[in-house]
Amino acid sequence: MTGLKDQPLMKAVLISQPGEADKLRLGKVPKPVPASEELLVKVKAAGINRADILQRRGLYPPPAGASQILGLEIAGVVEDPGHSCINWKRGDRIMGLLAGGGYAQYAVINQQLAMPIPVQLSFEEAAAIPEAFLTAFQALVQLGRLQAGQTVLIHAGGSGVGTAAIQLSREIGARVIITAGSDQKVQRCRSLGAIEGINYRTSEFPEVIMKATDGKGVNLILDFVGKPFWENNLSVLAEDGKLVILATMGGSEIGNFDLRTLMKKRMTITGSTLRNRTLEYKINLTREFAQFALPLFQEKKLVAIIDKVFTWEAAAEAHRYMEQNLNFGKIVLTISD
Repeated sequence: MTGLKDQPLMKAVLISQPGEADKLRLGKVPKPVPASEELLVKVKAAGINRADILQRRGLYPPPAGASQILGLEIAGVVEDPGHSCINWKRGDRIMGLLAGGGYAQYAVINQQLAMPIPVQLSFEEAAAIPEAFLTAFQALVQLGRLQAGQTVLIHAGGSGVGTAAIQLSREIGARVIITAGSDQKVQRCRSLGAIEGINYRTSEFPEVIMKATDGKGVNLILDFVGKPFWENNLSVLAEDGKLVILATMGGSEIGNFDLRTLMKKRMTITGSTLRNRTLEYKINLTREFAQFALPLFQEKKLVAIIDKVFTWEAAAEAHRYMEQNLNFGKIVLTISD
């Protein structure tokens, strides 16, 4: 049996122990070996997500069998296709969703989760796409059943998922209303296609939304906040409206709730995470998203919104930047040799 000391090693961002951002460090770990259905990818860039911060703190462990290394989305170059990977070859530029392992020189990805990078996109731009856009697409299309002419409320409009959701909703033909934490972010969301924006720090959103919808309310809400927005969310949902909860950054425990509110408007309330979905689910989602969105990226109707790019040596600084909610769009790490 080959010992660990005989295995090829690679550099990766590691967590010395659960805690704050200063617990991140560059170290060496065994280089992954692709299975027959996997691609070994030389990683050029990796997107940062709030799930990475939770994992770093010890609050969000990866699914069983997944890499313990941080990183849920990558862009890079195929180094070694598994022997069953007939549609990919060495040197192909790919981007894709991972259950973990992105903050590293090399990562493995199932061939059906890999998407070709549109020729005009950089690796940094490509790394900003998979998690944000797939999460938004899942929430809007598969869970929210958003249709042209409907109205969607997107909370945290300036986040990576928020900026993706605005653009996808616009291309679907829906009317977009957003909330964000500053007037500047509100204006930038408008530039992406939002017809109305509310700074939640200075205004309550129900009155603005009901006025903007002629008292009808919104057909779909994407929420990342949870408890603080719960009652207002329900008040602005239209009849047969859907609320999709993707995170609970403001708290998760709801007090008294009268189920008759749910029944009266025939609401649908759904919670979802993407990381622990089955491989089959992620493959189907990736395929449906790629068919819809990749031509739009090629036509520049969809764009990756990047706030800031950090080198992976500055991963701790990048995490702190996200924790301060300073970003509009995605934060990306560049991975070097």
